[in-house]
Amino acid sequence: MGSPPMIDGAFARWLASRAGQALLDLRTEMGFSDTGALKSAGDKVSHDLIRTELARWRPGDAVLSEEDEGSRLAWAAEVNAGAVSRLTEDRVWIIDPLDGTREFAEEGRSDWAVHVALWARSAPSPHGLVAGAVGLPAQHRVLGTDYPPAYPPMTVEAATAGERKIRLAASRSRPPVFLTDLAEDVGAHLVPMGSAGAKIAAVVTGEVDAYIHAGGQYEWDSAAPVAVATATGLHASRIDGSALRYNEADPRLPDLLVCRKDLASRLLAALQRHSG
Repeated sequence: MGSPPMIDGAFARWLASRAGQALLDLRTEMGFSDTGALKSAGDKVSHDLIRTELARWRPGDAVLSEEDEGSRLAWAAEVNAGAVSRLTEDRVWIIDPLDGTREFAEEGRSDWAVHVALWARSAPSPHGLVAGAVGLPAQHRVLGTDYPPAYPPMTVEAATAGERKIRLAASRSRPPVFLTDLAEDVGAHLVPMGSAGAKIAAVVTGEVDAYIHAGGQYEWDSAAPVAVATATGLHASRIDGSALRYNEADPRLPDLLVCRKDLASRLLAALQRHSG
């Protein structure tokens, strides 16, 4: 694919595309008979490729990747000063080399993703994300902040009935326990999907209207999708309405809401009733 573009958003797209193609090639090469081996190889191939290209083309930037040793540790600055350089850096790439390893290792599934995001201390937004791309390799597309998608169109049901039929993307394996009650409360129906990236991408493209998660994630699970979603004009926050924040000492970011802006107040009110 030649030398990468130098603008950060386009570079994120290039990285996600490179890693995505490597993962598709790996699937073809290994097949699906040994899913454990395929999952491990996928994580490693994508992580190594992205890390190598970042070291080559962005050597001055810090990196937080899911596959880094100790990536899940919460660092106390007063105790571990200087132990994690990203906490004092001005630019940090937040990477999930393979989001949705279970789906990646299942033949025929396309709801897995590659996440590449850039956090900058100088960013004007509370979340600090200034560039990002979500590669959906098996869907042959990349969503990025360099060319953010148009705001999702209103559903046919909403346009004809005068009110919105909310479609909520939900984890097919670990949905929040309150989500069924919340969906009934707001008159929504659940759409099971795989990775977090695939679910937020579905909100970005208008395939669903919202994604609610609670119960455990890390910064790399949502950074790139949130960067693209907010560039598109969607609402993104914690489920209590507070701002999402990245490059924190504790990388855990356990819950989030991504939705159309016109649904945000309604869903946040429902979350107050059901998520406590």
